[in-house]
Amino acid sequence: MMTAPAELTLVGDEEAQQAFDELIERDQRIEPRDWMPDAYRKTLIRQISQHGHSEIIGMQPEGNWITRAPSLKRKAILMAKVQDEAGHGLYLYSAAQTLGISREEMMQQLISGKAKYSSIFNYTTPTWADMGAIGWLVDGAAICNQVPLCRASYGPYGRAMVRICKEESFHQRQGFEILLELMAGTEAQREMAQAAVNRWYWPALMMFGPPDDESPNSAQSMAWKIKRFSNDELRQRFVGMLVPQAEVMGVTLPDPNLKWNEERQAYDMSPIDWTEFHEVLAGRGPANHERLRRRREAHEAGAWVREAAAEYARKQAERAEGKVA
Repeated sequence: MMTAPAELTLVGDEEAQQAFDELIERDQRIEPRDWMPDAYRKTLIRQISQHGHSEIIGMQPEGNWITRAPSLKRKAILMAKVQDEAGHGLYLYSAAQTLGISREEMMQQLISGKAKYSSIFNYTTPTWADMGAIGWLVDGAAICNQVPLCRASYGPYGRAMVRICKEESFHQRQGFEILLELMAGTEAQREMAQAAVNRWYWPALMMFGPPDDESPNSAQSMAWKIKRFSNDELRQRFVGMLVPQAEVMGVTLPDPNLKWNEERQAYDMSPIDWTEFHEVLAGRGPANHERLRRRREAHEAGAWVREAAAEYARKQAERAEGKVA
């Protein structure tokens, strides 16, 4: 059997690359069956699976408060939010699977500690006000980061993000409303709300990733139109959204140097302590070990459910083929 000459294979790759580049240039979508560079595929797998892991791990700090929420209404709302996050993880894992990685492999990467997830979920939630701060700040940062992803060049990712962003907007409003109610309450409640904002403000700003000049993947992701804005652009936009909302609630953003710059038409901010960010990312945050330990335990405890579902699917397939009466 004859094989194609190396130069013909190279020409084919060059033509495929050109077609890919033209789709990106025209702002059109890349779909799973389209040719794509290996680096593009690997970048998407890393980003989408990391995003999915963040949703799954992100269920823990809030799920911990479902039984302790101050009213039946609050319990129901928080439970619905945690269920939404599980759904977001499902959408994202499904999108990543279209790139050739299995759900099992992604989960193994997570529970082994090989895969990363958002560092924000390695902080603890000591009070009910943290549920408000997470909703307002963390989900608010997620919306700011994820709305542009609805236009991501990879079709399954962009389409998954449309529904996720709609639900995240409700989560952000829920957090805002919790803090607003606390700030209208007693002095102790106001102090609790302010303390929660103080805890989560800087970690929320770190969610956008390191500064542009220290971000190894950001520029290429923007060139491929997976991302639409740089880390620093998104961070600046987020702060601009927070300032008027903080004024409405009556909370103080914990940055003494936060000030409007008329010339730049943007807010000046204090420098971020990136040492803390890298410490948490390296596994030395307040709750890193706890988050992964609980994820491993849940995965092991759910093994029988996965096995039962697989066996049921096998029998249904056999019945469909007429092998089982």
